Amino acid sequence: MLIASGDALIDFVPTRNVDGREAVMPAVGGSCLNVAIGMARLGAPAGFVGGISTDLFGRMIAEHATASSVDISLAARSDHQTTLAFVRIVAGESQYAFYDAETATRKWTYRRGTIPFDTVEALHVGSTTLVNDQGAAETKALIADARATSTISFDPNCRPNLVKDKPSYLACMAGFAASADLIKMSDVDFAYLFGDEPYPLRASALLGQGTSLVVMTRGNNGAIAWHARAGQIEVEAPRVEVADTIGAGDSFQAALLFALHKQQRLARARLDDIGADELRRALSFAANCAGLTCTRPGADPPWSREINWSW
Repeated sequence: MLIASGDALIDFVPTRNVDGREAVMPAVGGSCLNVAIGMARLGAPAGFVGGISTDLFGRMIAEHATASSVDISLAARSDHQTTLAFVRIVAGESQYAFYDAETATRKWTYRRGTIPFDTVEALHVGSTTLVNDQGAAETKALIADARATSTISFDPNCRPNLVKDKPSYLACMAGFAASADLIKMSDVDFAYLFGDEPYPLRASALLGQGTSLVVMTRGNNGAIAWHARAGQIEVEAPRVEVADTIGAGDSFQAALLFALHKQQRLARARLDDIGADELRRALSFAANCAGLTCTRPGADPPWSREINWSW
């Protein structure tokens, strides 16, 4: 199984009513839940670990995940409210206002011994859950138990408006990066975390600390990956009619993990030995899945039947 652990929420995505005025539409989201849904829709056995409310919005989340074949039996259900995120598109980038106090996601705790990690090929973590101290601590405990048998995937998916103490946050993200086998981040995340540092320099440092694969997504400019054996690989982004970019990075992440799983290259030792052609194919598949997600509003990863791809 491939597992994603972290946030599950409701995005209120921008739209317009019949009079042409601004309106919002509720859509199930949350970066880590999106990754689980993306992997499951492509055909991987996928599960979600995190907090899901039993309220109206929580039921929407659970029904959406189940309809996409995501196993939520390891999620913690509670009567805490669901996290809500209101989205606006500014200069082509999604900006968020979060309502996340005392929510099911914020109150989630890792129940040790409940996950059979010997059956988990990869664990993905990241995003808003790691901003608060409790979420970060619980996720660290989860990784500690998974690390011996599971590949660790990490996407910081930074949300600066939630960060109260940037130096502490940067130290926290560095800790998660040090424990990860695969790191994916957007160019916007990179700028927040590392400023003007050259991409290859930071990638070299991350590979030097034990990470197997570092990937940078750059919107319309495609993606670049760095791997100790395969070297630097660059792929183009598909040209599509963009509805919005919500969930595109999550779709890329899900598709990359799925592709590596399909190539039998996701296990740590196998990921270390991946060749350039295999890696380029996995990245191209991920870019195409992200592109399709951009053609429809909200976080709506593609299903396998929508992707014309042969393995």
